[in-house]
Amino acid sequence: MVDLDVDLHATLWTVAQAAEAARVSPNVVRNWCYRGKLKAADPDHRGRPRFRAIDVIRAEKDTRERARRTYSLQAA
Repeated sequence: MVDLDVDLHATLWTVAQAAEAARVSPNVVRNWCYRGKLKAADPDHRGRPRFRAIDVIRAEKDTRERARRTYSLQAA
């Protein structure tokens, strides 16, 4: 589980963590990078991309707004 009670401007997430936080697949996060909606910040020690948490949240919000999708917290 990704902790959202951190400094979202300083926290860096891997592709998997970003996908979990945005509730999308890792391929969607990679697609956001490819399309320029999300920019990798500082790579980890193995050279894998990491993303600022706030940027992931903004990319997710922008994607949902463009698709005009909203999700309520009501139980089905």
